[in-house]
Amino acid sequence: MKITTELFLGDCKKELKKISDNSVDLIVTSPPYADQRKSTYGGIHPDKYVEWFLPISGELFRVLKPTGTFVLNIKEKVLNGERSTYVMELIIAMRKQGWLWTEEFMWHKKNSYPGKWPNRFRDSWERLLQFNKDKHFHMYQEAVMVPMGDWKKTRMKNLSETDKVRDNSKVGSGFGKNISNWIDREMAYPTNVLHLATECNNKNHSAAFPEELPEWFIKLFTKEQDVVLDPFMGSGTTLSVANSMKRNSIGIEIIPEYYNMVKRELNPVELYLLT
Repeated sequence: MKITTELFLGDCKKELKKISDNSVDLIVTSPPYADQRKSTYGGIHPDKYVEWFLPISGELFRVLKPTGTFVLNIKEKVLNGERSTYVMELIIAMRKQGWLWTEEFMWHKKNSYPGKWPNRFRDSWERLLQFNKDKHFHMYQEAVMVPMGDWKKTRMKNLSETDKVRDNSKVGSGFGKNISNWIDREMAYPTNVLHLATECNNKNHSAAFPEELPEWFIKLFTKEQDVVLDPFMGSGTTLSVANSMKRNSIGIEIIPEYYNMVKRELNPVELYLLT
């Protein structure tokens, strides 16, 4: 089984045009956030962020398969004492572009860096926005199931009579539950909150995310031999994880230093360089 990696050096708005229509199964990426990392990526003002990103998301829409998924790791910042709205504005603009905003995951940073501010607490979470081209997309939920754990031991110990039947919802939604259905199950479906530690800047990149982050979404939305794309490749975490999971990968990076680092670290036998 041959797994290939394609690397592109340059601005992803231009480099994405080299990728075929409807050829990618999963996009997992974390672009530069507004007005941050000016020393490496130049920084984009929050008021200009949507205008900057829409040409990129338009190309991503083109290359993604109708059954594929786009996972966008992004976080707004505090600007002049209040939260910026550029993430919300981007979601609305992308929906107008044709994207379906199908889900939002939260990454809980278990080891977020401590700090002190006069009017707020430290952030320990980031958004992971899920977008799709079609309501019918590939999703392999069983691949990310988790052990039932202590919940099963405590909640199932003393079942009431209503726990043993599908009782009516008390809020009038029409939905009920039958807790006893879970008695013999060892695994459960996870929530949309991911509890993962951050990277401690050990990848020579200012914003490397943990391998477990792309790994979880690669499990959820792809199978072996599928194609995973990261148009803001950085230190290459997404590509490295995809390759280890027997997925083909495509990476784009505008900073030569990071591009060359990924080129050195990936297996050259399986590497196709496009510049």
